[in-house]
Amino acid sequence: MLLVVTYSASARGSLRNVRRSHEECVVRSFGRSALLEATELGAFLALRLREKHPEDVQIEVTRPLNEFIEVPEHVREAVQAYETREHACTPYSAFAAGTDLPDVKTMAKREL
Repeated sequence: MLLVVTYSASARGSLRNVRRSHEECVVRSFGRSALLEATELGAFLALRLREKHPEDVQIEVTRPLNEFIEVPEHVREAVQAYETREHACTPYSAFAAGTDLPDVKTMAKREL
């Protein structure tokens, strides 16, 4: 997929027009950004936006996250444990303190 992010009102307006006129190519819309299909049409539309608004449009290639391959098991287990916690208002750092669960600072330093 192609992620198109806009940084100005005029670029957002152009993106809005692209989304309306080419709905079949839009995977998801987020206001000032959109995911377009990774097709020639998607690339054409994204590049057209950047050509029109060179400094105000960023284009990135994205791919879905396969959590079972890319995310370590200890992180997935921490997510499951945290989401089934007894008190919904407990922040993760307090929840994980004194357990074998990974702490926030350690996870922030490790890349996937």
